[in-house]
Amino acid sequence: MTKLHGVALITAILLSACDDKAPNDKASEEVVSDPVKKTGWKNIQQQRQLQLEAYLKREQAAYSWFADFPMGINDGVPFIILKLLPKLAPELWGSDENFLDVIGLFKDQRAPGYPIARGVGWSGLGRDDPTGAVDYASFTCGACHIGQVRTDEGIRYLDGGVNAQFNLPQYRVRALKTVEKIAGNMEGEQNKIDRATTAIIAALDKIHAEDKNYFYQNYKLGDKVFDAEYESKQIALFKQNAPAIIKKFIVRTQLEYSAFAALLNQNYQGFESQMLDGFGGMADATGISTSFNYVVRRDVDKDPTVNPETDLPPTQSITDFMPVWEQDKRKVHWSADHTQLLDGGGQWNGNIPIPMFRDLAAELTMGFGAETDLRVSAFAETLLENLPAPVYPFNVDMDKADKGRDLYQQNCAVCHKPHNGEVYQIGTHSGRARVATEAITEGARVAFTTICSPETTIEMPGQGSIKPCAQFEGVSLAGKAEFAMMNPAQHDGYNALPLGGVWAQAPYLHNGSVPTLYHLLIPNERPVLFMKSRLDYDQQFLGFSWRLNTDKQATKEEGYQYDTQAIPAFSNAGHDKDITIGQRRYKLNWNDDREGAMAIIEYMKTL
Repeated sequence: MTKLHGVALITAILLSACDDKAPNDKASEEVVSDPVKKTGWKNIQQQRQLQLEAYLKREQAAYSWFADFPMGINDGVPFIILKLLPKLAPELWGSDENFLDVIGLFKDQRAPGYPIARGVGWSGLGRDDPTGAVDYASFTCGACHIGQVRTDEGIRYLDGGVNAQFNLPQYRVRALKTVEKIAGNMEGEQNKIDRATTAIIAALDKIHAEDKNYFYQNYKLGDKVFDAEYESKQIALFKQNAPAIIKKFIVRTQLEYSAFAALLNQNYQGFESQMLDGFGGMADATGISTSFNYVVRRDVDKDPTVNPETDLPPTQSITDFMPVWEQDKRKVHWSADHTQLLDGGGQWNGNIPIPMFRDLAAELTMGFGAETDLRVSAFAETLLENLPAPVYPFNVDMDKADKGRDLYQQNCAVCHKPHNGEVYQIGTHSGRARVATEAITEGARVAFTTICSPETTIEMPGQGSIKPCAQFEGVSLAGKAEFAMMNPAQHDGYNALPLGGVWAQAPYLHNGSVPTLYHLLIPNERPVLFMKSRLDYDQQFLGFSWRLNTDKQATKEEGYQYDTQAIPAFSNAGHDKDITIGQRRYKLNWNDDREGAMAIIEYMKTL
């Protein structure tokens, strides 16, 4: 059991704009890209793609830690058990090639030989002595933040984007059902552990007799080789303490499910079954992390002071995952007296402005506490600061884009520019902005600064010792815990984000309730129901394929139906009324100028 369970906020997806507050005067208007007709869009595409590939090659180590390395050091799911799940309960898990496809994780064709889906890693990858301990697996940053789009040439990967199909609740539901199956109806905890141990060891022995490389598939990473010898050593280590390891796995699986159930009972009554089915690309991350902490205190620590009214979030706050490229455009700076962080932010509402704590917040959602691997956050900070946004992979009408550029400058760029730390209220559902109460905020500060204090030292491969939370932008963080998560009263709304790669940020608003940019600009045509989590792309309206399938003969529908009226948190209201800033009016509602909206959309393909 972990020593500390942190409060965290995971990243999601948003396109917000402004109310009647003027943006910070220090932040200059975004210099938007200028489509160059004489160069042609194909040349621009090629140049940007080459820049992205060069960046990823240069930051190869950081990318590997972001994509493949687990968030836990010695906590999570034993890797052997994880890979045995489809053998223990084949009816609950996916295909032979990728049993995690049922929770939206995919095999990345750029990583041939990787022994499991993209978005899962095991602790041996980052351990100095790979065979020195049992491997534990957990989700990686890439589970949420490597997406896909389907083009005529095949799948293109969106590094730093959104995996719109990843479904965390479904993992927890299926893991619990697997535990219930192998533990059976035995009376007493020890009898259940004994029965589960027998089932797991039997499955392990059978598969290992058939395939000596089943678990790691002879994978190689640098000088580390996860071959048959490594696999045999892992199996021996696992068997030495199998009952205790399996008990820990069962307890964590039950706690994770109980925590989610507590959250649903608190904030989603009447919608529990839908939340358990899960919504790909979405999560109530603050609820997930706070509820795990709450259930551990309630059920394990037997803490009499636990109270769902104060320990759990006060509102529904399910949102889309958030794209995380170009974080430099949201980077804050200190005021002259070092008492404020200005002109930027992190998360949807800007309330975690320091990058290391922002990345750590995502890690702590897993509930590993002191077993959280800070190297993952440190490498993520390095990778994401200047990670280029993906270039639009389809054609662009450059003449129309040039017309749209002027309209964009006149109506959009004043808010959606780099280093705009303003918080706006524009009619969108406020739950995510108000999820962090004062108590939750204080709990997050304690978690962040305990796990990563100014004195915490970690060994970074290839870099030596660093203190990742000692300072920010040259200013010591000692005695500055309030900057780990900001005062919630100052972040009651949403930031207007820079729009690099906006085409890949669909669907729009923080809750993904508007399928395309066309529907964002033409609010009268926003659908109540649409399809979400598809990989095909609507090049006309700028968003992933969203129309409902009317083919009654279809046997399988990619994605799921999203109902904007199902719960308050799914509302598609907001960013639908023109606004006035100072003496100038800005157009957000383009119902009366569809031609202008389409020109803006064509231009935004180039961002």
